[in-house]
Amino acid sequence: MDKSETQSTDSGLASAMEWIDKRFPASETFEYHMSRYYAPKNFNFWYYFGFLAMFVLVNQLVTGVWLTMNYVPSGDGAFASVEYIMRDVEYGWLMRYLHSTGASFFFVVVYLHMYRALRYGSYRGPRELLWLIGMAIFIALMAEGFFGYLLPWGNMSYWGAQVIVSLFGAIPYIGPDLMEWIRGDFLMSETTLNRFFALHVVALPLVLCILIFVHIVALHHVGSNNPDGIEIKKDKDENGVPRDGIPFHPYYTVHDIHAMVVFLFIFCAVVFFAPEMGGYFLEKPNFEMADPLKTPDHIAPVWYYTPFYAMLRAATFPLFGLSAKFWGFVVMIGAIVIPAALPWLDRSPVKSMRYKGSISRMMLTLFVISFLILGYLGTQAPSKAGTIAAQVCTAIYFAYFILMPWYTRVETTQPEPERVTV
Repeated sequence: MDKSETQSTDSGLASAMEWIDKRFPASETFEYHMSRYYAPKNFNFWYYFGFLAMFVLVNQLVTGVWLTMNYVPSGDGAFASVEYIMRDVEYGWLMRYLHSTGASFFFVVVYLHMYRALRYGSYRGPRELLWLIGMAIFIALMAEGFFGYLLPWGNMSYWGAQVIVSLFGAIPYIGPDLMEWIRGDFLMSETTLNRFFALHVVALPLVLCILIFVHIVALHHVGSNNPDGIEIKKDKDENGVPRDGIPFHPYYTVHDIHAMVVFLFIFCAVVFFAPEMGGYFLEKPNFEMADPLKTPDHIAPVWYYTPFYAMLRAATFPLFGLSAKFWGFVVMIGAIVIPAALPWLDRSPVKSMRYKGSISRMMLTLFVISFLILGYLGTQAPSKAGTIAAQVCTAIYFAYFILMPWYTRVETTQPEPERVTV
């Protein structure tokens, strides 16, 4: 192609964009959210996981749509249709494993994304609403994973869903009716499967996409946090550009593509060589059809729910005339929603863990360790020692939040730097 042809092509593209921009703010939107959105120049490893969460979401949506083309949401057809996808549909096994492995990786990157927020104070002002929207995404993701868990109609899926739904029966007065309303029947049945399918495939993906869109809009309005916890918008040059910021595109788009490539190597290695991950991603009882008369030896949810399941089981005694089952349900729900209060619990004069005191660092370390131990305990059969360990770790988990107003106020902190550090 010679110079004149190149100029003609460029002129044609410019004219096309001008035509579009008169009718839709394409260039303006791209500039606001990408090329003229200034992000802190000191992003590090922990800032990969927000983008990776979006990448995995796209994988889940694409593979999920493909799976629904061959899935039959009925008591007689669900398990058989999954087997049909795995054995007879061309590349069906790959789509199923991409989806099932993607669910686990979704929670891996989301948990790491949330850890980064705890580490660098991304929940602090002016990002309180951003954090609350993120918590809404997390809760919607938990619900999405739960409703999808029943769809293979395997034996562990059936009994795991039965256990979780039965928890609502422990609520005084309304519990039994609420449990029946959720199931749509007296027992887990084809009716339950159909409504869970509708919620998993239509309602919750729509909610997730809307929440993620709002999350990104809110993020780009207040600006991204950084490892130093400094607001780069407070220091701008004569052109109104943050001195410690760089355009998100092309710098961080390339940055994120590198992360995506590395992520895909790991993700594909699991998909092709260990999709069941020793029973943690796909449980062995789920290769048997749901049987109301055959209870698995040990009922446990998939691994990303096990920390909260261990907290549920840690409540072993009744209180105030209410059953231990009810208090376990309260503890589990409380553990999921209490991080939403973080913007108002943290009283530290600094945001980032880089400049907080030793107590905050110790509490965050104990919090992470307790969460990992609870995750392991939730996969194991109940035992006396395991219950005691779960109770101790549950206490540490809640202490991180409940004691935060005290230890963030009394500890000695380091002064934040004037400019971001690399």
